[in-house]
Amino acid sequence: MLRHVVLFKFKDSATPAQVKEVEDAFRKLPSKIKEVKGFEWGTNNSPEGLAQGFTHVFFVSFDSEAGREVYLPHPEHKAFVKVLEPHLDKVLVVDYWTQE
Repeated sequence: MLRHVVLFKFKDSATPAQVKEVEDAFRKLPSKIKEVKGFEWGTNNSPEGLAQGFTHVFFVSFDSEAGREVYLPHPEHKAFVKVLEPHLDKVLVVDYWTQE
């Protein structure tokens, strides 16, 4: 599987309701974009203190790079980004092929 890992650091001004709106919008993407083959997310609970302000992580899985190529410019993904952008301080994205 091709994993698309996305971490968000929200602006200090983002309210809990705004963060929830982003969470809900991201969670809806798999039902709107058939190329998404797996999805999970959560919030940081590491006791190490190394998160650098990143609070949310999302894993989006694809069968192929072609699936990711459909996802990234997809109108539903772009609409999600518009919901996210006003509240986002930083984003970190790493993609990788799973290894056995």
